[in-house]
Amino acid sequence: MGADELVFITVVLVRLGVPLLIPRYALPAILAALVVDAADQTIFQAYTDLNLDGYQSYDKALDVYYLTIAYLATVKNWSDPLAFKTAQFLWYYRLVGVLLFELFEARALLLVFPNTFEYFFIFYEAVRTSWDPRRLTGRQVIGAAAAIWVFIKLPQEWWIHIAQRDVTDTLKEDILGVTVATPWGEALGQNLWFVGLVVALAAVAAIAVRAALPHLPPTDWRFTLDVDAHLDRPDVPERIVRIPVVSWYVAEKVALTTMIAVIFSQIIPGNEATPLQTAIGVGAVVVASAAVSQWLAARGTTWRSTATELTGMVVVNGALTIGYLAFLRSSDRPINEAATAFFVLLFTIVITLFDRFHRQRWATWGDRSPLARRRERLRPAEPVAG
Repeated sequence: MGADELVFITVVLVRLGVPLLIPRYALPAILAALVVDAADQTIFQAYTDLNLDGYQSYDKALDVYYLTIAYLATVKNWSDPLAFKTAQFLWYYRLVGVLLFELFEARALLLVFPNTFEYFFIFYEAVRTSWDPRRLTGRQVIGAAAAIWVFIKLPQEWWIHIAQRDVTDTLKEDILGVTVATPWGEALGQNLWFVGLVVALAAVAAIAVRAALPHLPPTDWRFTLDVDAHLDRPDVPERIVRIPVVSWYVAEKVALTTMIAVIFSQIIPGNEATPLQTAIGVGAVVVASAAVSQWLAARGTTWRSTATELTGMVVVNGALTIGYLAFLRSSDRPINEAATAFFVLLFTIVITLFDRFHRQRWATWGDRSPLARRRERLRPAEPVAG
């Protein structure tokens, strides 16, 4: 293996592994995923001579992958109903926009459907580091989402997708007055004023934060980046959760998986399946798997841990993928085998975490679907003794 391939594999493994830390270490993990997403192509350009034309498809898939895991972390960790529903809306709103963009390739769609979810998630988890986020009022939750949407994401989406400007290129060409190919060390060495400006801005920001700290409400606990350290879950006995096939859980799973599958199918090089064929196929498999899971749960079968379930599903789906690719080879049908295996891996991780975290939420807080709440309201009251 050459040095170029080693750098490439290392970056891809980091992009695969870091998002798996989001459910436990939400804030640092999603910030790291965001930074690596922004820096990966710069790393490749600086330290390799690889042709990156085919990497764009993988880059898009990895973006969907880490944001999906962030959404599933809200399923696992966010008990405040309004905050969770807000994050859920923002996530699916963006996912619909990405799907429409892949189908119609209109960049304006990404401005209409901005990725507000990501920064809202960061805001909420930043609060959790020292405060119980359930202290946020409804006005604060909605206000934060609206402010992020209007003042941060809309300008950012316009800059990236409408103006099609790159931050690195703009800094080097328009501000530092050097070419894009100029190494950063040389570019900054020729513009020491810019280094001084950055240091001054950092100092001003630090002073502003220090001045604001005394005006913040009293903290609820010592600073921590571990979500589980103060995750308030009711003390419920361990039990196997039997989720009906006809439920909001399965409906959401079908919606999420079909949209992700169609997005992946649109960016797989050489894919010949239509979006409708992909959606129908994936939806049928999801419903069938839900029926099997219900059957296993009825017989007391369950996974011991998330890691065990994830490993088992990767092995099972990996074997199925190998068999599928072998069949296509024998039939001489064209297919990008590496891309297919890669997307199956991403899909398997997403589906496994979806199942695991929803079961945990169901077992902890119960079925909070509209149908379940309606049944609770209609359930006869218990007779009062005496």
